[in-house]
Amino acid sequence: MKLEFIDKQTYRKHLNIIIMISIVSFAGLSLGISQAAIYFFTDREGTHFWLNVMGVVFGMIVVGSLLNKFKHHPFLAEAYYVWLLKQQINFIYRKQKKIEAAIEDDNVDAMLIMTFYYKACEQLYNLDDNTITISTLNKKSNELKEKLEGLRLEVNVEDYKQELLLRF
Repeated sequence: MKLEFIDKQTYRKHLNIIIMISIVSFAGLSLGISQAAIYFFTDREGTHFWLNVMGVVFGMIVVGSLLNKFKHHPFLAEAYYVWLLKQQINFIYRKQKKIEAAIEDDNVDAMLIMTFYYKACEQLYNLDDNTITISTLNKKSNELKEKLEGLRLEVNVEDYKQELLLRF
């Protein structure tokens, strides 16, 4: 995965619109499907808990399928990129202890992975206005930079590939 520039205002605007459309669509579909099922398949008396649950499940399936179908649409580009970025961060986070141990052994691939991780987290934190933990992130990133400089190594985050994680 390559890090891309994302305009924060466009990302937030599009994400808010996507969220609102998803919520309204989900609510409308859930209610519509459950009410149609109650109308056509019952005598309309008593509780219809399972038909309501069915409406919610079908509403989730429809909204999720539509989002999946249109994920490559230009309007969803920023939100989809951030979703993929969060996936990559999570993949790295799951193996972070092993990667950090490899950094202690001067493993260049581990240093590349963590450099990408720090840059990706920084981008994500800035897009989501998460300024609480960014100072800790910057401290760890600077420590890694100092280690790389001390070893006279240079890593380029453009060289990061998810396959590197298979080594850890």
